[in-house]
Amino acid sequence: MPKIPSVSARECIRAFEKAGFSVTRQSGSHVILHNGKGVRISIPEHNPVSKGVLRGAIKDAGLTVEEFITLLRS
Repeated sequence: MPKIPSVSARECIRAFEKAGFSVTRQSGSHVILHNGKGVRISIPEHNPVSKGVLRGAIKDAGLTVEEFITLLRS
């Protein structure tokens, strides 16, 4: 399994948007994204986003780390 990269909240949100998620609201420092299929993820606006939180968001989104890295690079 590849290492999770260190990314900012903006980079992370852009990658999830490429995966079909859209920003629906913001609650304090957390941005909430939905994909229209009942999946919701919350990304804190921290720079960088902690690797544990990011790994959980990737898992909740139904992606693999490899797929997420590909979305970051595209």
